[in-house]
Order: sequence, then C-alpha cells, then structure tokens
Amino acid sequence: MMYFDLVIIGGGMVGLSVARNAIKRAGSRNYRVAIIEKEKQTGIHSSGRNSGVLHAGIYYVPNTLKAKVCIEGKNRLTSWVKKNGLKYNQCGKFVVAQEKELDPQLDVIAERGKKNGAALEIISEKELAERLPEARTASNRAIWTPDTAVVDPKEVISTLSSEVIELGVSLICNQISLRLDPELQKVKLVDGIELKYGHLINCAGSYSLEVAQFFDIGQEYIAMPFKGLYWKIRQDSKIKFGTNLYPVPDLEVPFLGVHFTPNVSKGGQLSIGPTATIALGRENYRGLDSIEPSIAINSITQLVKQYITDSGNIRKYAHEQALLCLLPLMLKEAQKLVPALTLSDIELSDKVGIRAQLFNKKLSKLENDFICITQGTSTHILNSISPAFTASFELGDLILDKANILASRHAK
Repeated sequence: MMYFDLVIIGGGMVGLSVARNAIKRAGSRNYRVAIIEKEKQTGIHSSGRNSGVLHAGIYYVPNTLKAKVCIEGKNRLTSWVKKNGLKYNQCGKFVVAQEKELDPQLDVIAERGKKNGAALEIISEKELAERLPEARTASNRAIWTPDTAVVDPKEVISTLSSEVIELGVSLICNQISLRLDPELQKVKLVDGIELKYGHLINCAGSYSLEVAQFFDIGQEYIAMPFKGLYWKIRQDSKIKFGTNLYPVPDLEVPFLGVHFTPNVSKGGQLSIGPTATIALGRENYRGLDSIEPSIAINSITQLVKQYITDSGNIRKYAHEQALLCLLPLMLKEAQKLVPALTLSDIELSDKVGIRAQLFNKKLSKLENDFICITQGTSTHILNSISPAFTASFELGDLILDKANILASRHAK
C-alpha cells in the first residue's frame, strides 16, 4: 500500500497541468502526487495528436468554463513555452464567412471574443486581400485575431512530463486496467500494488466518462468519439501562407469546420482539417482498428435518432460536416476559403486525432463546454475538448479550486 495526497488518472495535457499546479500550490509541504497513465508514455492520444493551435478565446459563450480559462490559459502556456525555449509561432488567425448568409455570425463571434477579453478586429474584404491574398470571404468582411499561435504538442507534452517528474510527481505508466474502490479511496494497479489517496482527479480524456460512471457520476451522458483527419499542402505547391485561416463555424455544435493551420516553424507546411466524422471507437484511428462495438452502436444510434427528430442540431452537423472525411467534399469546403486550391496541391497527412464528445441523453444535445464535477473525494473533468490544450494551466487551477483540496490560488 502506497499513500498519495492526490492521484490523477490520465497523463495528457490536463492531467500533467493539474499535477504541476498542485505541487506548486502545495509549496514546501510534503504533498505527494501520482499520475496514473494507461499508455507507456504521456500524451499518446488527444494531447499528442492536437493541432498545436493555441486559441485566442473568440468563440466561447461568455461565462462558460471555456471562456473563463482559455485566454489566461493561453497566456500562461505561452509564457511557459517561451521560458523553456520551445518552438512557438505567433501567426494569428483570420475567420471568414464561407457563405454570404453567414456574415452576421462574424458579429456574434466578435462580440463573444470582446466580452471574453480577446484581441480582435473586423477587417474589410480589401484588407483581407492585402494581408492574405490566397483567402476568400463570401461577405465583405473577416475577423483578424493576432493572438492565435501554434506550438508543437509533442514537444510541449514531453517537456511538461519531465518537469512534473522533476517536481517529485510519481508517473506510473502502462496501467491498461485499474481497479477502483471509491469507498476505501484506493486504486489497484495492474501489478497488484494499491494506492491509497486523499483525493482523486479524473483527467482520463476519452476514458474519463467510463471512470466517472464507476463513481456513479455522469450517467446522463454517453461518449461519442469523433475522428479528425488532416491533409497537408504539398511542398511543391504554390499555395503558401503563414497564418491560420478558419471558416465561420456553426456555433451550435462543437466543431470549427475544415481550416488551414501553419506549421510551428515559420514558413513550414500548411495542414488542412480536421474533419469531424464519427469514429467506431476511442482509439479507432485507422480503418477497422480498435473498434468498440458498444460505443459505435450507441453513437450511431444517437446520431440517427437525433437526425430523424431534428433535435440538438445534429441534422445540420450531418449535412455539413459528417462526411468531410471524403476527399471531394473536404476539398470543396477548403476551396471556399482558398479558391485556388486543387487536388494536386494536397496529400493525406499521417496525423489523425479523436475527440470524445459527450452527448447529453436528457437534453438530447452534444455538450459544448467542459464539465467539472466534484463528489466526495473525487473530481472528474469531462468533455475536455478544445481548447483544453490551450487552457490547460488555467484549467488545471480551476479543477483544483473546484476540488477544494489545496488552498485556492486566489487565497494568498
């Protein structure tokens, strides 16, 4: 039996950030923290497969958890990245209306962004043409936000993992299965060793709902994994620009649409994507690999049910984004942003990501915000989708505040 004040399940960006913040908040106290990770190393799944975009905080409804943590989280992560000498490309972002009728949404996004404290401006079609000649807007306007940046997610994860270990956190990997005992506050590892904890924080990403439901939390949700495919601009293509270019998203669903993202290195390769197509499992990155029949059946059943009843905006998602994994459809959407793009300009990237989106069975909708629930001696961060990577340092403190297991950072 080993005792830890805090046990964190999941060694992704959020779990690592919670561990780092907990040790720093504990100060000189002998506060013992352990991270339990399913894989052989941290950041194998969502965190390491992240696009690397650090978001400026313009999309989120004010006062939601996303809105509260995105900008400050981005600022904190940016400072940390620069302090550690990691690659960082502050390339900014344009948001354009791909259809004329979407122009009013630019005002909605701008208003949200301003309320959240984001730096942005609405520019004219002429200004867009001067700054990014390759881009097109279907209206006479676009949004420019200078604070969007790009990092290398694997480099960030690797450096942060080393830091938390140096701070004294015990990182326990290769834990493919765990036995949890909420009543006795124990976790039994695969080798039979038991960890006793003062508090447990569930940051298990795609598996967080499964962990939470073991604690009888989150029974109203099902996890629906969505696969994100990426393409990239060929090196010999004439299409080259160094900033993010996004379409106006459907603000009722948690997907931003197919967009262009530059590499972390200035002048590096552009990527296009990701798509948002239903996956057949939480690790179903390729073909029929890692299919989870129960998850696939539940996800498809809910999609069909919501499509038929036309509730929760699923029908619009199905028409606009569900099939963008098909190259001709993806290319057509990408050409709305960059008309000169042709099939010969692109090739499929080896990057594939999966986000486990929570569907609320009671409300018949996809959840669009982080969900943080504390019950007794456990705290569960669910639906930790974008911008969780961006916001991770600030989100980590918010989780610790809600868990109320260490003095609040605002108490000093």
